[in-house]
Amino acid sequence: MNQYAIEQVLPHDAPMILLCELISYHDEGATALVNIDTHSPFYDQQYDGVPSYIGTEYMAQAIAAYAGALALDEGRPVHIGFLLGTRKYQTELGYFSTGSQLHITVQKLLEDESGLSVFECSISCGENTLATAKINVFQPHDPEQFLKEQQ
Repeated sequence: MNQYAIEQVLPHDAPMILLCELISYHDEGATALVNIDTHSPFYDQQYDGVPSYIGTEYMAQAIAAYAGALALDEGRPVHIGFLLGTRKYQTELGYFSTGSQLHITVQKLLEDESGLSVFECSISCGENTLATAKINVFQPHDPEQFLKEQQ
């Protein structure tokens, strides 16, 4: 496993890079880190945290970071992908509290030739699982051509 800065593996620009670090990755999944503080995007002062529905974007960005790291390992450029949907997002929290260190784990369940994939995802803090979901994503083989065709 190579070490990459999060900016290297995510095809996003600040301030929409929500992850702090890609901790680890392998052929079928990855783990990323988010530190919740008062400077976190989407921080809500009234609740002293980040709304838990942002967890779906944390999961999607962890998938993107995983795909970006694999692309760089193979000498390919990092390409955009698309979050198609979230199934069964479950959490008992309204907010991820300030001071929390979240570990986002993504595990590939399915990938087809078109670039469609399904990932089993979870967000944990320490020993506690805070959120789970299945995330559907699509990464076309030629993103520029795909976007042209969609116009």
